Amino acid sequence: QVQLVESGGGLVQAGGSLRLSCAASGSIFSIPAMGWYRQAPGKQRELVASIIKGARPTNYADSVKGRFTISRDNAKNTVSLQMNSLKPEDTAVYYCYADIVPARGLVPVDYWGQGTQVTVSS
Repeated sequence: QVQLVESGGGLVQAGGSLRLSCAASGSIFSIPAMGWYRQAPGKQRELVASIIKGARPTNYADSVKGRFTISRDNAKNTVSLQMNSLKPEDTAVYYCYADIVPARGLVPVDYWGQGTQVTVSS
């Protein structure tokens, strides 16, 4: 069993900052990729940022470039999203995801967190 537990959402005024964190626990051999998606009311879920092990480790949605920073702690199996200069249009439920290899020789499996609400007031 693998679990992703998120923390750090909340209500903030426009221009403010929030930091989201997500911790993976359970049967984990490696985590090739971790990241964050978000879903606003009436809209499709969209990728916000991802971080992988490799030559190009991070990827951001154009709408958050320069404002959000994703990072991970491989020793603790955590991923964080520092969100600065928040805008009302950033309001959404944010979901952590991870591609997890549960044991050597197995293929990665996608896991999702339960979601955390981020609300930015104008």
